[in-house]
Amino acid sequence: MAADYFLKMEGISKSFPGVHALDNVDLFVQGGQIHAIVGENGAGKSTLMKILCGAYQKDSGEIWLNNNLIEIKNPLDAQNLGIAIIYQEFNLASHLTAEANIFIGREPTSRYGGFIENVVVHKNAVKLFQQFGVAINPSVEVRNLTVCEQQFVEIAKALSFNSNLLIMDEPTSALPEKEIQQLFRVIRRIKQEGVTILYISHCLDEVFEIADTVTILRDGKHIITKPIRELTKKKVISHIVGRELGAVSRGRQPSSKAGVLLGVEDLCQGSVLKNISFELHEGEILGIAGLLGAGRTELLSCIFGVNPKTSGSIYLNGRKCEINSPSEAVINGIGFVPEDRKLQGLFLGLNTRANITTAYLDNILKMGLIDSKAECQIAAQYIKSIDIRLHSQEQLALSLSGGNQQKVLLSRWLAIKPKILLLDDPTRGIDVGARASIHKLIYKLADQGLGVIFVSSELPEVLDICDRILVMAKGQVTGEYSHEEATREKILMCATKAFLNLQPA
Repeated sequence: MAADYFLKMEGISKSFPGVHALDNVDLFVQGGQIHAIVGENGAGKSTLMKILCGAYQKDSGEIWLNNNLIEIKNPLDAQNLGIAIIYQEFNLASHLTAEANIFIGREPTSRYGGFIENVVVHKNAVKLFQQFGVAINPSVEVRNLTVCEQQFVEIAKALSFNSNLLIMDEPTSALPEKEIQQLFRVIRRIKQEGVTILYISHCLDEVFEIADTVTILRDGKHIITKPIRELTKKKVISHIVGRELGAVSRGRQPSSKAGVLLGVEDLCQGSVLKNISFELHEGEILGIAGLLGAGRTELLSCIFGVNPKTSGSIYLNGRKCEINSPSEAVINGIGFVPEDRKLQGLFLGLNTRANITTAYLDNILKMGLIDSKAECQIAAQYIKSIDIRLHSQEQLALSLSGGNQQKVLLSRWLAIKPKILLLDDPTRGIDVGARASIHKLIYKLADQGLGVIFVSSELPEVLDICDRILVMAKGQVTGEYSHEEATREKILMCATKAFLNLQPA
């Protein structure tokens, strides 16, 4: 084994029933680097990392660490070898303090009586946080910490095992920009301590900012490993999807004379939304931009009847409507893809077919029972039309990739032939190929006359695909720009200035 490789995974293969997840994959990692691993959902990134941390067993291949051939049969083996993983879904006990989470099950105890030495636990936690420059009170319960601070608790927990290889799976997926930069400072500090970091991410901007080297996987195969300085984003994308990914564009632009599908007038929802007014036209993609806490998600939830308005008016095709529940929204031709597809959107324990047809059941009932043939036909129609990649309709939603889960949610609403589609961060946490596919679908729907309200945590995405953009701050609309007028600077200035002006004196 080459001496300059801290980690070498060679010829790794792994199969599951009906799926060849990894096919003779190589991963060579130099010590003390931040090594990014990228690829579409289903490329094999997570499977490879789960083999490395002992959650899965490889079918074939070898793993070398520090020039030693190793066998990792379980997570404890990985832990003893100094390998730690931080999953996208944190493994923390929210009711316990940060320090208790870090040392849970390993608390130092007194020589007599076996009592936990809380002073020592606290001191060790403080030392760990100081090691990578984070100011967190270890005595605070985890549920009272921000998502970014919880991430730091996970990092401290991993380092408390004297880990020299840290795997981070989509660490920024739930973080706003400011906290992403804070996390990056911590990652760089850990790198300076000599820890090697494997960084899995769909966000290429982040990969190019933080990584030294990148490995690209596609369809369970190793495609390329190169220093990041030798690559461009365009080249990385072409390696990820296996082709040049051309720009997706509208088939036509919405007419300024198009009919008004949705009118919102002086809409209020408690103290969250204040006197919001706007119109959505046929075939228009209307973006909602703003800082974290601006009220974007709350606006969509209000229109869909999740949290009904407390005052103001909603008009559909010029007719005043009362929408006090999601069922009333659906009856009026409104579909909603929520921000958190797993928690708020999908029935993860049900199969794909059931998830697609949930909103369409009234149309396929016969004498109170579901017409199975009709259900299968509807599911098959949308699986084919928007290219949902799965083994069968029986596959559980839980086991689908993020991009395919999002397509299932979109199919649910397309099945009811909506007039208006509310999309809250629909491409969050999905790969570049799936993102381009969803953008193409949104354009197609708008070209067919649907009105789309689009929210994204990534401002460049809003600028790219929306015909018109409303800016929100503190529950109010504070600006409006056409696609041609809108720039990142204008929107951020509008959102920030309005936010400051709306602060109490």
